[in-house]
Amino acid sequence: MSRPEDPADPAGLGGTGRPAVPSRAVELRHLRAFLAVAEEGNVTRAAAHLGLTQPAVSRTLAALERHLGLRLVDRSTHHLALTPEGVAFRDKAAAAVAAFDEALDTGRLRHWPLRLGHAWSAFGPYTTPLLRTWQERHPATPLELLRIDDRTAGLTRGEVDAALLRGPVQAPGLVTEVLYTEARVAAVTSDGPLASRTSLRLADLADGPVVVNTVSGTTTPELWPPHTRPAATLTVANTDDWLTAIAAGRGSGVSGASTAAMHPHPGVAYVPLDDAPGVPVLLARRDGPGHPALPKLAALAREIVARG
Repeated sequence: MSRPEDPADPAGLGGTGRPAVPSRAVELRHLRAFLAVAEEGNVTRAAAHLGLTQPAVSRTLAALERHLGLRLVDRSTHHLALTPEGVAFRDKAAAAVAAFDEALDTGRLRHWPLRLGHAWSAFGPYTTPLLRTWQERHPATPLELLRIDDRTAGLTRGEVDAALLRGPVQAPGLVTEVLYTEARVAAVTSDGPLASRTSLRLADLADGPVVVNTVSGTTTPELWPPHTRPAATLTVANTDDWLTAIAAGRGSGVSGASTAAMHPHPGVAYVPLDDAPGVPVLLARRDGPGHPALPKLAALAREIVARG
């Protein structure tokens, strides 16, 4: 008979500091319950989303924590929050569930698509050549280009097989390759005083607010030297909101040069930046087995960049 759950010891440590021996292995339902709780921030809403009772979800979550020997959810407030361990586990759980669902998608078994994520601007000027050449050479393997507003463009969550990313990537478990370096440009309000300049310096943007995409962007106040940091920042969560804020005159921004071509906006002018370091454009994949066509994708990306 299994030991009854101790409400004061939801991680199942038994006061010893060591995980209790699990009575059964973790199943997919444990991961789905945890992800629903993480998404909803509330066990009752998570249960409704899953079509289960609240006690059933609570028991499933507790069983998962006992198995891992970790507390994943902080239950001290009405609105549940993930612990640091829960945040780290969420991406792994999401990737596992996505891989399971992908494996059972019978519509994709005949032609297994290669999913390439990006947060914005894709492969810049090389996007169209990449897609066209891939279609010509590998017609049996569709290459799906997916924009996902996430620092790793869905890669750590298992939503894509590879991703085109910009700037340094700190997420663990990824293998990255620098394909090329992109110059930076300033994005300013099209009818503002800076729009008519032939070039700008970072200090020219520091007097007003700088719009920063904290989810998928690469620009932070640390881009500026300490003595010329921006007076204020305005944070947004995606490229569309970033463009809207700049067009509305709420601040200026900094991005890679390909943004000007991939995201034109009548209210935004792009001006070269003379003193900003370039942005590395990376091809990233998860460390471990992946889609069998990944080496061909990497080779073609290098070929197209070399072709110029």
